[in-house]
Amino acid sequence: MTVVEALKKRRAIRNYEPREVEREKIEKLLEAAVWAPNDRMREPWSFYVMQGEAKRNYEQLSEQYLQERFPTKPNLVESSLKVVKNTPVVMVVTADIVPGDEEASEDNEYAVCCAIHSMWLAARELGLGFVWRTRGVGLVRDGRLWEFIGSPENKKIIGTVFIGYPDGESGENAKAPKRTPFAEKTTWL
Repeated sequence: MTVVEALKKRRAIRNYEPREVEREKIEKLLEAAVWAPNDRMREPWSFYVMQGEAKRNYEQLSEQYLQERFPTKPNLVESSLKVVKNTPVVMVVTADIVPGDEEASEDNEYAVCCAIHSMWLAARELGLGFVWRTRGVGLVRDGRLWEFIGSPENKKIIGTVFIGYPDGESGENAKAPKRTPFAEKTTWL
């Protein structure tokens, strides 16, 4: 499969089989991530992998967050929690903040986005489903998640990724999204 084919087949997978992901496969995703392009070779990423007890604690944190945020929407809370509980691996990905250098910090965020995307493409090759979350159960903008991962100094959370083996309906059968042709979004100067 070519890189372009892989990009076209990439999907956000939210529903997983109830089986664990092998550590070797998680490590391959992390290896793919660290090969992402990054300004001045700062390698500005950190990864916080949750399985087992840590993931159960994350589920509790997610439940608190969702109940506070959506007190009048119990069905939304329930369906969101189901996704969290059925996800075998949750990973928080951060970018380094460079004190006093806003531009370098911003460049680091871009690099971490590339690292997450690299993992996403590698996940498909490994037979894994992957989704990058920044809202809702991703908890990216909730200070409790930053505390949960240990309040790391000079780090900004860029995303929470959910990883697992796709259930039968989410993998190869996932519907391809429509995309606007590049010609409609391109200005040749």
